[in-house]
Amino acid sequence: MIEQTAIFSDLRNASVLITGGGSGIGAALTEGFARQGSRVAFIDIAVEASRELVDRLAGDVDHTPLFIEADLSDLGQLRNACAKADEAHGAVTVLVSNAALDDRHELLEMSEDYWDANQAINLRPAAFAAQAVAPGMIEAGQGAIINFTSTSYMLNIGTMPSYTAAKAGIVGLTKGLAGRLGPHGIRVNAIAPGWVMTERQKRLWVTEDGLADMLGRQCLKEPIQPHDMVGPCLFLASSAARMITAQVLIADGGMM
Repeated sequence: MIEQTAIFSDLRNASVLITGGGSGIGAALTEGFARQGSRVAFIDIAVEASRELVDRLAGDVDHTPLFIEADLSDLGQLRNACAKADEAHGAVTVLVSNAALDDRHELLEMSEDYWDANQAINLRPAAFAAQAVAPGMIEAGQGAIINFTSTSYMLNIGTMPSYTAAKAGIVGLTKGLAGRLGPHGIRVNAIAPGWVMTERQKRLWVTEDGLADMLGRQCLKEPIQPHDMVGPCLFLASSAARMITAQVLIADGGMM
């Protein structure tokens, strides 16, 4: 259970859509918004984990989150999922584009098809999810979009060039959307997590030495957990951040 250290009253009953909301950071975000009393819909392809999350929260929050199975690399499925969220909870006024796939890959072996498929997961859905929900936000005269980027693109990491290019692109997209949608009262910001200890990270890439090196570079000497991303996201989604837009909030324990 995620402990709520702050309550944002304007998020109660808000229609929230989260991509990649079934596991890792996304599951923490889904739970965090649900515990604010938001009406949360989340998109994922991880069916088992997503259903377990819904079952765990059912009866423990005011509005049980709605799981929508969809492949975000298929724009037709993405648009249909956004429409289902609108239909279930009213026009989405908070969009959190969290879904990503940070597989490691070698530049000298990277194919055109790999590049395109990687961008179709890590960058393109953020643009087209925003496009899908923007009309409802414009009609409402307000809204918040939070895009998840990563500190990885700032660190000259050489083992995932397509991913880091996409995460840099998220920042450019965020600023462009902020400029386009700001006149309608819609704020667009990004969060750049550090190395968050999700189950996937721990299974695939976390080593004792690697974690010790990262903690040595952080000002705050604790591993970053998925729930550490919830507070920053709730803040940016709420009216407490009403004059904050086109910004990147780095949440990395002070490593940068």
